[in-house]
Amino acid sequence: MLKLNCIKNILKVSSILLILLQLSCSQYKKRENIIVASAGKIESLDPAQANTLRTLQILSALGDTLYKINKEGNLSPSLAKDLPKVSKNGLLIDIPLKENISFHDGSIFNAEAMAFSLNRFRKIGTLNYLLNDKIEDIEVKGKFLLRIKLKKPSSSLASLLTSVNLTPVSPNSYSNYKDSFNNKKFIGTGPYFLESFNSSQQIIKPFKNYWGEKPLNKGINFINYSNSSTLFGAIKTKEVDVLISNSIDDLQRLTLNNMAKKDQLKSGEGEPIEIGYITFKSNKLPLKNKVVRKALSYTIDRELISQQVSFGTREPLRSIVPPQLHKKEFKPWPKYNPNTARSLLKTEGYCGTEILSIPLTFRSNVPADKLLALTWRDQIKRDLSDCLEITLNGIESTTVYKQLSEGAFEAVILDWTGAYPDPEAYLTPLLSCNELNNNSCLKGEAVFSGSFWGDKKLQELLEKSEELEGESRLNNLIKVEKLAAQGVAYLPIWLVNPKAWSLKDISQPEFSKDGLIILKNLERD
Repeated sequence: MLKLNCIKNILKVSSILLILLQLSCSQYKKRENIIVASAGKIESLDPAQANTLRTLQILSALGDTLYKINKEGNLSPSLAKDLPKVSKNGLLIDIPLKENISFHDGSIFNAEAMAFSLNRFRKIGTLNYLLNDKIEDIEVKGKFLLRIKLKKPSSSLASLLTSVNLTPVSPNSYSNYKDSFNNKKFIGTGPYFLESFNSSQQIIKPFKNYWGEKPLNKGINFINYSNSSTLFGAIKTKEVDVLISNSIDDLQRLTLNNMAKKDQLKSGEGEPIEIGYITFKSNKLPLKNKVVRKALSYTIDRELISQQVSFGTREPLRSIVPPQLHKKEFKPWPKYNPNTARSLLKTEGYCGTEILSIPLTFRSNVPADKLLALTWRDQIKRDLSDCLEITLNGIESTTVYKQLSEGAFEAVILDWTGAYPDPEAYLTPLLSCNELNNNSCLKGEAVFSGSFWGDKKLQELLEKSEELEGESRLNNLIKVEKLAAQGVAYLPIWLVNPKAWSLKDISQPEFSKDGLIILKNLERD
């Protein structure tokens, strides 16, 4: 009997060990893919609709662009065979394309496919003004030769063609989506193909017929968490391999940075491409008064806010273009100076018996917004309580975006990331205006941005910049930004570097010039 019990016990232990071994093997297989986590859901994978970093991040792995910006900051061919060839009058651009490239559905990438994709974006793209303001027509001049006819010379078009939004899609797979979005699928030419999609998780696998450098991993599980705390917990408990910094709480960001310094994690950082700013509605009093807006531009202590909100990780910003894109230090917005603010407010009849009240809206689902709003309000109470008060109103971000062009907000905290790494990708979306009445914008991007502000001279300079190249163009765009600073319809606050952290057995995350992780370079040791 004793011997029989002993045998039974041995069998039990063996069974348990076998189960544990199976579980271990199962877990290992599950982690064959690298798990990358970010905040927020992805509702659409259509490049014509994509407008969030998390969506652009996955699209950058599923598709290719005609050109890329290389490490030296220069234009480099990707799907294109060579740099664009521009006619003498600047109105025709010929782009030769690489051959022997196929889409994920097996169809061939050629000039017809590229023209289909660009024309589709021109018709339904969320940011279609980027092309429609410049392009007259798109022609197929040969099987692998694309011609773009411009309305007028455009020095920024080549940089625009690096935008992930313009990644080509297969005409075969999108023939029923010429006039509508294809949200749940993506058929491109990139190093990965889409294996499965829902709003919370996307699985991508290496495309075996990819024309370029193959991925160093066996696939990516892209997981979208609902909040910062869940993201933070997932990397600490090793549920995920890589964490992207978008929408993570700044205190948790600081903790992750410290873990990386202690060699508990690896970290990678890209060039700063996201700006945080406040928009003032300039077509209605009291903020229609330029002197009032100018006074407000002196009331914000960016250094204090950077420390209070982000422990110094968000760099104070006094321009609406990331500094590296101007290639020189440029700070046209004024420094914090409450005495100057007080003097300006007094000239308009405020201070003492009359206090200016400004309602400030912040996005309730963006942690940094609320902290910024609270810090600025408290700073105003400390320095200018007899002249100015800030009242706060938190609204969910999707509602804010829907109501911006309706003029719903006197002052609102926002952020912006350019669609491609060029000053114009920041200036045009905030400042461009097609119909002006004095300094009130009636039609154009300045309406959609919520400022309703425009300037005739500024518009002329924006248009002139398209005719210029190199240093002359950059200097002209600096003039544009100087006029924007004088108009003070926007108040830049900070600059945000894209960052990612990975577990010790994963390679250090690398970023491209457009602030996106190069997913195909992630590798498990």
